[in-house]
Amino acid sequence: MNSTDLAQKIGLKTMNEIGYLRGYIEIILTFTGRIKVLSLEPVKRVLFRQIFFTGMEALGKVSIMGALIGIVIIMQITSIVGVNALLTGKILLWIIVKELGPLFSAIIVITRSGTAISSELASMKITGEVDNLKLMGINPYDYLIVPRIAGISLSIFVLSFYFQFVAIAGGIALSSLILDFPMLQHIEGIFAALSIYEVSVSLFKSLVFGLLISAVSCYQGLNVGNSLTEIPQAAARAVMQSLFIVFIADGIITVVSSLL
Repeated sequence: MNSTDLAQKIGLKTMNEIGYLRGYIEIILTFTGRIKVLSLEPVKRVLFRQIFFTGMEALGKVSIMGALIGIVIIMQITSIVGVNALLTGKILLWIIVKELGPLFSAIIVITRSGTAISSELASMKITGEVDNLKLMGINPYDYLIVPRIAGISLSIFVLSFYFQFVAIAGGIALSSLILDFPMLQHIEGIFAALSIYEVSVSLFKSLVFGLLISAVSCYQGLNVGNSLTEIPQAAARAVMQSLFIVFIADGIITVVSSLL
């Protein structure tokens, strides 16, 4: 491949990424402008189904992962610095609340709901269901996009908080049983290190991740051609694009919050 072909390939890839980003932003802006339709009963039913699938059905996996991650972090900390309640509490908050809580919740939702939404919407687009909604006078964005974005955003918000609670509480409880740690000291250390600002940053991250993941999944699902073979391709693009944009957003928010 010569330099001209390489430059063209890079330019085409860049233009595609810019087009994706523009589409994601348009979907998010459309969602904010149409959010009032969530009060409609049919849209509300889609919202509740999305919350159940994305949030409720993921609680089991989140619980197991959170507890295991919590105990692994505590054991690693104590193997390095010994039993230090205040330091353990600070490191737990830095790692779990500021980073792993929102990030792990987002990854779980991407692998479960991101692929499902993109595949479902792609199938509806190819089989003509989206066009049928238009013929019936129903705005596809109101019925298909708005409740899914709201459901995923709310689910990641709650899952992130739940993951943090399970990781910290479960980690301390299991560590106390296995390694005979003073549980009350660790709880006091965590409350001593806890701040409203760090919790706010974590919850803000989860909301941003939810908006981005849902926008990417919906966009990739609706922007397919007429072939059924494009359904798995849309799902794959949704996963990769969601992971890419979530990690970028995580880095930006972390840097900005650290400077404030």
